[in-house]
This record gives sequence, structure tokens and C-alpha cells, in this order.
Amino acid sequence: MIKLTESAVNRVRDMVAKRGSGIGLRIGVTESGCSGYSYALDFAEVVAEDDIVIEQDGVKVVINKNSMPMLDEMELDFVKQGLNQSFKFNNPNVVSACGCGESFSVTK
Repeated sequence: MIKLTESAVNRVRDMVAKRGSGIGLRIGVTESGCSGYSYALDFAEVVAEDDIVIEQDGVKVVINKNSMPMLDEMELDFVKQGLNQSFKFNNPNVVSACGCGESFSVTK
């Protein structure tokens, strides 16, 4: 199960409201980078047959079943540091990451 911090819930809710359409946030994993995988974030427009939907505090997160083993037990946070703000993935499945932090490898 993927969990969102209160900050992440509020950010996703604001993003979907400002956009004016969509059902929530889509999180996935793509093969990329020097370590193997990278996270993919997008607005979720529809739920496909092979998607898993997690709802927390009225916010929906849509994950493709193929990505779920690499994301299971992950916590999604939204952090602000000075002028920078971004989603932070606290993923216990990650065993290593590349130097730039853009890609990772997993235990599963």
C-alpha cells in the first residue's frame, strides 16, 4: 500500500482542483537512467483495467499493477525547501540510486 503524507495529500488536491479535470495522481515506474528505474508522475484521467486505485483523505492515486511491486509500502511526501518544492519518494524497496538522484534500483 502506498501512503501519502498530509502535505502530499494537500498538494495533489490543489493540483487537481487547479487543473479542473482528472481524477487524481498517477504514479508509475519506467525503465530509465543509470540505475534502472525512475518515477513517473502525471494526472490520472481514467482508471484502466490493470490499475490499482488508492484513496486517502479524498485524494485518489492510480498505479499500474506492473509498477506496484516496486512502489509497495512507499510514502509520497511533498516538501518545500526555500524556493524549491517537489514530491519526495520514501521508498523502502530502493537499494541504490544514481548520483544525480534521478534513477534507482529496487529489491523486487
